[in-house]
Formats: sequence, C-alpha cells, structure tokens
Amino acid sequence: MTEINLAIEGMTCASCVARVERALGKVPGVGRATVNLATQQAHVQAAPEAGPADALAGALCQAVVRAGYEARVIVPEAPPAPLRSHEAGWKVVLAAALSLPLVLPMFGALAGWHGVLPAPWQFALAAPVQFWLGGRFYRAGWAALRAGSANMDLLVALGTSAAFGLSCALWAQAPQSPPHLYFESSAVIITLVMLGKWLEARARQQTVAAITALRALRPERARVREAGEEGSALREREVPLAAVRVGDEVVVRPGERLPTDGLIVEGRTHLDESMLTGESLPVAREPGQAVSGGSLNGEGLIVVRTTAVGAETQLARIVRLVESAQADKAPIQQLVDRVSAVFVPAVVVVALITWLGWGWAAGDWSEATLHAVAVLVIACPCALGLATPATLMVGTGVAARQGILVRQTQALETMAEVRVVAFDKTGTLTRGEPVLVACVEAPSEQATPEAPPSALARAAGLQAGSEHPLARAVRRAA
Repeated sequence: MTEINLAIEGMTCASCVARVERALGKVPGVGRATVNLATQQAHVQAAPEAGPADALAGALCQAVVRAGYEARVIVPEAPPAPLRSHEAGWKVVLAAALSLPLVLPMFGALAGWHGVLPAPWQFALAAPVQFWLGGRFYRAGWAALRAGSANMDLLVALGTSAAFGLSCALWAQAPQSPPHLYFESSAVIITLVMLGKWLEARARQQTVAAITALRALRPERARVREAGEEGSALREREVPLAAVRVGDEVVVRPGERLPTDGLIVEGRTHLDESMLTGESLPVAREPGQAVSGGSLNGEGLIVVRTTAVGAETQLARIVRLVESAQADKAPIQQLVDRVSAVFVPAVVVVALITWLGWGWAAGDWSEATLHAVAVLVIACPCALGLATPATLMVGTGVAARQGILVRQTQALETMAEVRVVAFDKTGTLTRGEPVLVACVEAPSEQATPEAPPSALARAAGLQAGSEHPLARAVRRAA
C-alpha cells in the first residue's frame, strides 16, 4: 500500500473530521483514510494501482480543498511544523477584557448592587468580540455550509448571533429604557470558546515539542573518516548528517551522541542506550558489536561503520512509532467520531423545535429565542469531538518524554483496567547513574594523625580525565 500523510488546516470539530475522511475516501484508489483532529493530520493508504505517489498526493490535497479545508503533504523525516493556534493569546485576553465589564453587574447583584451599563456601552463592548474576535466562527461555519455540512463553529455562530440580534431588537423597541439585554451572553460564550481553543493548541504544541526532543537525540553533523591521498594517513571530515552514506566510517568522541546506526570497527567504550532500551546503566561495547544512533558515548573514542541512515535508523523508527500512535484512533474515539458526524445537524433541528415550541406555546418569542440559544451553545460538541483525541495525543507525548513508547492508543484506553504491573529488569527502576554510597579506607603505614590520607580524593584525582560511569560517581562523591 502507498501511504501518504497530510497536514490539514481548518478543522475545528469531529464533524470536520468526518467530512475530510469522506472527501479523501472518494479519491480513486484510496483504501483507508484516517483523520486525527488533535494532530490536524490525515493518514491515507492507497492501492498501488492508484498511480504515482506525487499524483495521488495532489489529488488528495485537491479533494480536501474542495471540502473547504487546506492540505499539504508531510515530508518524511522533516521536522514537524509548529501547530498554529486557533486563537492568539492576545486575542483571548482582549476578548476577556471587553467581556468583563458586561459580566461584572451580574456579580454585583449577588452583593446587593444593581447596576447595568447603558445599552450603547454594552453594544460597543460586545460588537468587537462578536464580529471581529469571533469572526473565525462565521468564516468556518460558512465554509461548512458551502460544503453541505455543519460543524461546531456553525453552532457557536448561530447561538451567539441569536443572542446578539435579540438584544439589538429589544434595544430598538425601547431605546430609552430597554429591558434586560443579552450582549454579555454572546461575548462571554465567544471568549470561553476562544480560551478553550487556545488551551487545546498549547497542549498540541507541547506534544510536538516531545517529538522534536526525540529527533534532537540525533546530532545534525557527523565526523566521517576518509582515506587521504595514496600513502597519506586517514583524515577526519565533519559533514552534515544527510551526507553520511551506508558504509562510511564515523568517528565518535567521548561524550558525543552516535549520529547513525552501525558496527564498531575500532575502540571500546560504554554507551548510554536508555533512550532505546530503557536500561539505565551504560553497557560495554567493543569492535564487532552493533550500536544505535542517538546513544550517548561514554569514555572511549570509537569508529563506527554506518549500516543505516535517515529514516532507516532505529531512532527514526521510534519517532515514526510515536507519531503513528498519536494518529491512531482508539475504539472510544471511533465511537465519538460516528456520533459527532450527525451531532451538529441534530442539534440545529432540536434548537429549531425548541424555538417553535416555546414561541407557539408561550407566545413569547424572546423567551423562545433564549431557550433555542441555550440548546445551540450548550450542545457544542467541542468536548465530545476534541477531548478524546487531544487526551490521547497528549498522553502519548508525555509518555515519550518519560521514555515510554506507546504503540497503540488502545493501550492507554485499557490502562485504566490494569491493577498489577510486574517489572523484570531491576535496572530500569534506578536513578540511571551509579552513586558512591560508602568509602572505607584501609590502614596505611604512612598515615599520621596530622595528615591522614584520603583514598577518595586520590581516586578522584586518578580518574579526573575519565568519562567512565564509575569514575564520574567517584568524582561527584569527592
């Protein structure tokens, strides 16, 4: 199967996920298309008869654009692009500052102070929040309507516009002494939704940082050993990591990270391979043994003959494993996506029935509008559609930072049922570095009461130039 990953921009809820998946699934040759709202990515599997990968990727991007979103192909091994926040932080702060004066009279009423801002002031404070800061809800909702669908942004736009429009109508009917207006409702709703989007974007960016930290374990440059002119000695040349080829001999000095996978051809050392194996203690390596890129070299200078570079290294496969786990859908998320696909249209119908029912039964269409607004706003499926994938994505990212690799997100879902955990490797539960716990000096004939010898100080002096784990423990103790 041909596999292509796309970065999708413009999705806001699970209804968007369903629409993008349908659009991708209609492209000829596509066997399976999975879209993740939290990572804003799509993973597409297509049959070989679908054609060249470049042509297929172009067709997939066009299908996404026709559905009302933006798409670009994710290049393998390229650093992940920073996820754009739906709302900049300053917009959230500004919306809160404009909404606060509208809300304060409600808190004042609890203390016995009854004061309401004049209607023109309420309008002046709420209008920028509704139409400028909240303009993205109108744009996204309109894009969904043009694509023949509905999303969470449409619910927010409809609900807040109804509250804002009702307030303007009541104000126009009695401009000198208007009844209670609902400008604060529309402004506060938009502010809270913006705050939620901003917090969600920050959580996604922290997970991207975890992936970036994994990639950073591999150095950007390598020291390649080459043969000089005939009769001359070998020489070392520092080159970008992308220039290293299979079969090249790479020189790794003490304290450096291995740039590639390979076999040791010269030198002996201890390697910290905890990023790969979870084993905290450094392990001895000698000529003929395999080593992995990203491991930290200890005290010895070694020469490694490269056996894998780029996407074929174990570290690159680990990064892909974490990324695929984040793009994977747990069973609970698949259920959420199916529900959310029909959730928004159902909510719109229920809100319409509520409005008509209250209007005809009570004869008060203002009260009916308020109840319809409550249905639209409270039923926004942002928590339903985004909380599940965001939680799974953040969970895999936090686990990656702690050295725990999650292969399938279903493991996180079933982890709640775990009652007993058994560890068979004692070394993985230690601090990860040797520590000197005691130093007992043997009697010495040269010892005098005035100048007792210090075995610890002498040992630390002897090992001052060593990077061996035990040597570092002695120096720290001294």
